[in-house]
Amino acid sequence: MPPEPNVRQADIRAAYAVIAPHVRRTPLIENASPIAGLPPISLKLECLQHAGSFKPRGAFHNLLTRAAPPTGCATASGGNHGAAVAYAAGRLGIRARVFVPEIAAPPKIAKIKAYGAEVVVKGAAYADAQTLCDAYVAESGALAIHPYATATTVAGQGTVGLEWEEDLMRLGLPPIDTALVAVGGGGLVAGIAAWFDGRVKVVGVEPEGSRALDAALAAGEPVDVPVHSVAADSLGARSVGALNLAIAQRAVDHVALVGDAAIGEAQRRLWRELQIAVEPGGAAAYAALASGAYRPAAGERVGVVVCGANVELGALAQRVAG
Repeated sequence: MPPEPNVRQADIRAAYAVIAPHVRRTPLIENASPIAGLPPISLKLECLQHAGSFKPRGAFHNLLTRAAPPTGCATASGGNHGAAVAYAAGRLGIRARVFVPEIAAPPKIAKIKAYGAEVVVKGAAYADAQTLCDAYVAESGALAIHPYATATTVAGQGTVGLEWEEDLMRLGLPPIDTALVAVGGGGLVAGIAAWFDGRVKVVGVEPEGSRALDAALAAGEPVDVPVHSVAADSLGARSVGALNLAIAQRAVDHVALVGDAAIGEAQRRLWRELQIAVEPGGAAAYAALASGAYRPAAGERVGVVVCGANVELGALAQRVAG
């Protein structure tokens, strides 16, 4: 049985008090170029966070609330979480070793190295890198920082929702009715859902070829799924965490699935219309709206998390030109 959900608003507020001096309060855009036929949407630009994604929130929360031994910390990642841990560890003077699969994008690997972490590139998929990381932690005693499946990480990621709601109020903007959130292992969607806790409809967005949360909700438990998607390096978890699923069962309305073509088109639109350069995973939530995979009701105010910017610029240029 999944554990009882144990990340609540109070946990997220406490996490924000700890990490606020170390993370960016990322901006909002009230979309001046809305998708045809839809009212303006609220974009939360976590692509402008340190290390290029929302992940430093969970990384700093782990490293500031859990003691790292002399061997430092270790994590497995498709790239973004690894870059975040490397960044946070570097800022805090902690050694870090990051295990990434062979599908990790070269810019993400380069960024991890640039932040000073040791990088081990091995294994065909994220799950293989996680297995290698687990073995290293058992041998070395390093502090393990899981990218999505622990309460410490989920509470850190939930601060995205806290900021979003506070800034809408501060700016005198109406609240959102629905938040579209990309899903890999489920840390971000679980954190945001735990923050809003039914006050806002939270919809997870997954690639059709990497649907770990959708499959888990259907099965009632985490299950392994095949992973084949253009967004696999950031949304390519083979299964969601039990805690993430438990929160989703309570506080996520449903999952919308988007194809790779829709993700590519969303990357193009975000660049052409808003000059925002994002990786495929960072465009997935926007793709649900642009493609019609999620169709808002009349008058429904929708928010979208743009969650990652670690894209190879040459690949993005080709996609935008295509």
